[in-house]
Amino acid sequence: MAATDSTETERTVRVLIGKPGLDGHDRGAKVVARACRDAGFEVIYSGLRQSPEAIVQTAVQEDVDVLGLSILSGAHDTLVPKIIDLLEEEGMTDVLMLVGGTIPDDDQTELLNEGVDKVFGPDTDINEIVEYVEGEVET
Repeated sequence: MAATDSTETERTVRVLIGKPGLDGHDRGAKVVARACRDAGFEVIYSGLRQSPEAIVQTAVQEDVDVLGLSILSGAHDTLVPKIIDLLEEEGMTDVLMLVGGTIPDDDQTELLNEGVDKVFGPDTDINEIVEYVEGEVET
């Protein structure tokens, strides 16, 4: 039987939950943040009404693995591409990008084409989000 190398440890997945734009509703974002924390992820919550620049700066400073954006304002079609562009400018092209909110199907397709990895609607089981992150991020 081979000995286990004690230096091999799993790293903690770092998740940033962002609320871009003027949307003042954050219950869903807080539920997702809590579920991610309970799953053992390190969670940073940016707070309400953050600019794309502020969210990306936090993502860079915190060296996150996952960026989850919660958008209910309808501004996803302008805010998300801006955030993706800013992440690319910072060289953060390996961040798992998730978007949640009430987003029409056509817009979901467009977001996926622009670089979002997954879009979750308001009726998504919270465990589905956690399982998706666990399946996509190497630890």
